[in-house]
Amino acid sequence: MIALIQRVTEASVTVDSQMISKIDHGLLLLLGVEKTDDERTAKKLVDKVTAYRVFGDAEGKMNLNVDQIKGEVLIVPQFTLVAETNNGLRPSFSAAAPPEQGKALFDAVVDIMQHKLEGVQKGQFGADMSVHLINDGPVTFWLQV
Repeated sequence: MIALIQRVTEASVTVDSQMISKIDHGLLLLLGVEKTDDERTAKKLVDKVTAYRVFGDAEGKMNLNVDQIKGEVLIVPQFTLVAETNNGLRPSFSAAAPPEQGKALFDAVVDIMQHKLEGVQKGQFGADMSVHLINDGPVTFWLQV
């Protein structure tokens, strides 16, 4: 399971010209699910994301996590994160979870995250989404479990 997390001052998801979710200060989490992932992987990823210290403390050092700053999280499914890009000029998605498994684990990540934090929003699995964000920093990290 792969999470690309971005520290944001705001982020939102639009589907068919309608905003379906929005957060203010917090994290945008783009989520890629692999065939080998399961609910244990989902929990491990959520634990890592919620504990990851990417927000500045009083001295400006990255010592605070999203919960400590009372931040929000927007989780967006993005299967392209699991693309294999080492060979050729076209990505391969053979490592990506099939849609049914991907949706189930995306929903599991959202559910686990909602039990850990307030202010959790989500994108729409399988939809053509427009993701709008203001990256704070910019600060972006690739996490894989």
